[in-house]
This record gives sequence, C-alpha cells and structure tokens, in this order.
Amino acid sequence: MYSRSSEPVEFERDCPAVMVPHGDEVTLPAGTVGYITQALGGSFTVFVEGNLFRIAGDEADAIGKEPPEPLVLPEDARDEDVEELVWRQLRTCFDPEIPINIVDLGLVYACDVTHDGEGGRHVAIKVTLTAPGCGMGDILVADIREKLELIPTIVEVDTELVFDPPWNQSLMSEAARLETGMF
Repeated sequence: MYSRSSEPVEFERDCPAVMVPHGDEVTLPAGTVGYITQALGGSFTVFVEGNLFRIAGDEADAIGKEPPEPLVLPEDARDEDVEELVWRQLRTCFDPEIPINIVDLGLVYACDVTHDGEGGRHVAIKVTLTAPGCGMGDILVADIREKLELIPTIVEVDTELVFDPPWNQSLMSEAARLETGMF
C-alpha cells in the first residue's frame, strides 16, 4: 500500500503516534484532523498542525483504515520460505520521511535466520540509518522487530543498529536511486 496524496483524516479515537523525525511518542486525541501524506508498509505518516506523525498499522482503525492482514506460513514451511517472508516483511519497513523501503535503501547490512532447536527460529538483523543522528533509529529498530515477530515460527528478533560502514547512496538499489533521482 502506497500513497503520496494528502488524504484528509479525523482521528476517531485517541491514538499513539511517533513524531517524525524526532521519535517522540505522543498521543493524538480523538477529533484531531490531519492529512495522510504517506501510507506504506501498513503504517501511515500523518501531517497534523505542522508536524509529521507515524501511525502504526495496528492503530489504523483510529484513522478509519484497515490494519494489515495477519501473516501465514504453510505448516511444512522450509527455511527458504521463512527467509523469503522475512525479506518481504523487511520491505514493509519504511523511514516515515522517505517513501522507499529499508531493503532498497540499502539499510539492511545482514539478515540471518537460524533454528532454536525447538521448532522456532531466530532472526539476527544488522541495519543502519541514512544519517547517524536520525531520531527515528529506535523507532525503525522497533518496527523491524515488531514486523518480523508477526511471522509464524519466529520466536526472537535481534535487531542491531550499526554505523560501520557508513551508509551512502551507492548502497541503494537501482530502483531506489531512480525513485529519488540519485543516479
């Protein structure tokens, strides 16, 4: 789901939100009016009174939207199936200011899926930010963890924020460079 429109919304109930780019957690009260500026990966960026706020997908009903569908895996899912779903989920994680997923932005440096010996799986992720001082780092790490924990059989997600090597635009996919005009 993607939108670059300015769809008007009115909050139907009090809603937890994260201020962009500072990362401060706030509650937007019922009756607040704003505009959806971005709808990507199941979450929403809403412009309210001169500020941007990220609304998580499981709070979508507060702005009259549907939450994302639950993830399913076949009972006989192979490691490859789980790893494919992990990468699909990572592609639903977005910086609220940039309409490109973290995989295509080149922010995912490593992703390892392992077994725990009891039928569960662990995921270890190393990610970076486009700018080390970005206030959304902790929010992005939490978003990754929450989205991967939705995958059946995933029992633990270790998301490490790293800055070596420093991110640069050469790490972006060709499609992401075209989208942003960074050739």
